[in-house]
Amino acid sequence: MEQQPAISDYGFLSDSRSGALVGKDGSIDWWCPHRFDGSAVFARLLDPGAGHFRLAPVGVGGPGHRVERAYLPDSLVLRTVHHTPHGSVAVVDALAAEVGARAHELGKNSPAVLIRVVKGLSGRVRMGLDFAPRPEYGLLTPYLHDQPDGGVLAGAGPVVLVLRAGGLHLRAGTDRVTHEFEVSAGQVIGMDLAFGEAYGDPPARLDPLAALAETTQAWQAFRETHGYSGRYPELVKHSATVLTGLTYARSGAVAAALTSSLPEQIGGDRNYDYRYSWLRDFSLTMRALWVAACPEETSRLFAWATRSIGRFGDEPVPVLFGLEGERDLSEHHCDHLRGYRDSRPVRIGNDAWRQRQLDVPGEVISAVWRLRDYLGANFEVELREMVLGLTEQVAATWHLPDRGIWETRDDERHYLSSKVSCWLTMDRAVGLADRLGDQADPRRWANVRDEIRETVLREGWNERIGAFTGAFGSAELDASVLALPVTHFLPATDPRMRSTIAMVERELGTEAGLLRRWTADPAGFLLCSFWLVECLVMTGEQQRAEALFERVVGYANDVGLFSEQIDLATGMQLGNMPQALSHIGLINAAWRITEPESY
Repeated sequence: MEQQPAISDYGFLSDSRSGALVGKDGSIDWWCPHRFDGSAVFARLLDPGAGHFRLAPVGVGGPGHRVERAYLPDSLVLRTVHHTPHGSVAVVDALAAEVGARAHELGKNSPAVLIRVVKGLSGRVRMGLDFAPRPEYGLLTPYLHDQPDGGVLAGAGPVVLVLRAGGLHLRAGTDRVTHEFEVSAGQVIGMDLAFGEAYGDPPARLDPLAALAETTQAWQAFRETHGYSGRYPELVKHSATVLTGLTYARSGAVAAALTSSLPEQIGGDRNYDYRYSWLRDFSLTMRALWVAACPEETSRLFAWATRSIGRFGDEPVPVLFGLEGERDLSEHHCDHLRGYRDSRPVRIGNDAWRQRQLDVPGEVISAVWRLRDYLGANFEVELREMVLGLTEQVAATWHLPDRGIWETRDDERHYLSSKVSCWLTMDRAVGLADRLGDQADPRRWANVRDEIRETVLREGWNERIGAFTGAFGSAELDASVLALPVTHFLPATDPRMRSTIAMVERELGTEAGLLRRWTADPAGFLLCSFWLVECLVMTGEQQRAEALFERVVGYANDVGLFSEQIDLATGMQLGNMPQALSHIGLINAAWRITEPESY
């Protein structure tokens, strides 16, 4: 049985509507063309038989074959060079931008067209094309029909795909299109694969060479509107581009990752769907976008959150929403898929939306506080009501247990990070009270804030081990407590915090700079390593922080992408990819190194 490539083998394509993953072997193994959290037409990532589109030299991966990849500057247009015994060829891949889209128009009306352009560089190389679409995560095998222009139409269920290859006459097979052709030095062949809905408008038709040039210009124009003046500028700019690529432009929501069900441990069952937008990530995302000088993105993301939350009563605000604000993201298993390297189940949807997560209001209100000057002295009615409602909800419920930042699926507990986020809600609400109208009650809120703080310091500190622990009454260390100085709950120089940072680094860290979330965590969690960088800066250990940062960024793949976690034994990337939080952590850590006193 064919084994899927390593997670780090994939490059990321985006049109800020959907995204695709293309491997070093030239195979596009993931594409949900309608939108990021829509249904996949290529899902080889999760099962070898669930659809792909390979374009590469015949015998790719064999003796004498070498691959080099890089993004075109300031873009998510990927250029892969295949060196073979017979010559070299470049394949440039992109998801097409709308014609004329510039700056913040990128992605709002993307045509849902995948562009692949082949260019001969030297010698004469025989190329192979294998197009095997399998809509609905591999449940459907489409009918294929030859087209008068030499293309092929694939149709099944709600999906229509049209593949065209300039100058090549493709022929439909029973369930796929296979074709071989030769490319000489200087020869250029453009291909476009267009998605359409069976009962909607027909798939777009583009000139692939013109569309590639247009798309490259759109990305580069977008980056020109953003500046960054801190340390590690190339890393920060690239991570900001990845975040833009994970942004669903129509709403402004940022997907946590492109994929579903890539495992935290090979063969394990912690495989979740991360193609939605988490309110928990809200403040971190806002901070990263602001650092990377993306103020318009922060405004649009904020408007999305306000609309998604809507009016609410006593029920907890969900930790995540669909990219257009959908609340019910009920989870189901795709039992027909074997999972990435036999890691089951494959999940579509995420039942974490049902959980009580007490930290969510703190992340949202912290973002409001961060943008308070940008938002103005008088908040709009919807924003004011949202802040008031979230604050009162926390005042009434902070003492309850929840599922914690890691979204455990066992018993609820009094997680320290959740309580600190409740403190953050009340503290920031007090600071925003003069913008919240007559219903604001800063004196009462301050009393609740102080009560939460006293409770955390009393119940969260474990004198026996000399550290703050993951939950009240627990002796289990948890890397989430590194958020205490990052949120300014407690200075990093406080003796208790210094002791906690040292304990977490010693007990949960590795010589390679990776940090696990808890003792039994099977892999290093990249965001936690970046939190540790920030904590080291705030304790005055600047050189150690920089050395750790530079070790951690070394775990990116050859085109600068991070998944969620790193295998401790092999250094292999694990979890969904690319992972927004990992790139957010990089941006925020780089800025902390640049500006140690930044808030």
